[in-house]
Amino acid sequence: MPQQYFYYDEDSCTFNPVEYRSFEKIIYTASLLILCGLVLSGIGITALSHFAGTPSEIALKAENKELLDQLTITKSKIVLFDKQLAALAKNDNEIYRTVLGTEPITYDERLAGTGGADVFSNFDIFKDESATLLKWTASNLESMERKIAIQQLSFEEIKNLYNKNKLKLAHIPAIRPIKGVIISGYGLRFHPVYRFKRPHVGLDFRAKVGESVYATGDGVIKFSGKKGTYGNLIKINHSFGYETRYAHLSAFAKGIRPGKKIKRGDLIGYTGKSGVVEGPHLHYEIIQQGKAIDPIQYLFADLSPEEYNQFKKLAEQNPSSMD
Repeated sequence: MPQQYFYYDEDSCTFNPVEYRSFEKIIYTASLLILCGLVLSGIGITALSHFAGTPSEIALKAENKELLDQLTITKSKIVLFDKQLAALAKNDNEIYRTVLGTEPITYDERLAGTGGADVFSNFDIFKDESATLLKWTASNLESMERKIAIQQLSFEEIKNLYNKNKLKLAHIPAIRPIKGVIISGYGLRFHPVYRFKRPHVGLDFRAKVGESVYATGDGVIKFSGKKGTYGNLIKINHSFGYETRYAHLSAFAKGIRPGKKIKRGDLIGYTGKSGVVEGPHLHYEIIQQGKAIDPIQYLFADLSPEEYNQFKKLAEQNPSSMD
């Protein structure tokens, strides 16, 4: 209620109370409440700004958190891309450059001068977590850019070498002899028939009897017939010091005989279980300059890097061979 006021009546020489109309009382009360509300709101906003920040500060904090989360996701993607780039570099050195007879690029060369002074110290103005993440991201992106540039130059070099050596590359064994999965790899393996470990100088591909076997490169049939523990065997001379062998066949393709010229992908025989074996499969060898080498390195023409790594893993896992 409004405070009581009085006025002096000169006629009656008395102080009389001021009478307020109902409407005036309502206006006065409402004004007082609005004024109190404004004061309390001001106090509340001041306190909230002190402890939680202004609306713009709160929005900025939420934005910073979202950016930090996105940086964390970006970091995991960079790690994945770097692994994929490392796999490409490994295939480049172990497969393409080996086959083309050129020197591999060393690890130090691929780093391309990474490291050294802290060139990202400008991020130190941020909080420790943010600064560390920003430095890591910027540094690794810069490193990846250099590695990608080196890999691009390497592929250009390989492309030029390929153009100069097309005849040789057509003869080099470079595809799978059969569409089956590798079940045993190159190296010391337990022989299922002889029951002891011995060098396994080729790859064993899973197959049923009668599946098609294909030549892995251009060449000339050197041998087709029975050969001791190999059973039915085909040898192909690919020139340039390369020879391939396809063992334990059930039959030879029509016209396959010594002296016949063939092309990569030509049908030469059918899988079987002839010779000393545990069961039907294809045993495949590559001989280079008279010595057996690991054929897994020569499956690059029809395998992606991911497939190649999967085949290599399968080849290494099985401690036993099929022959």
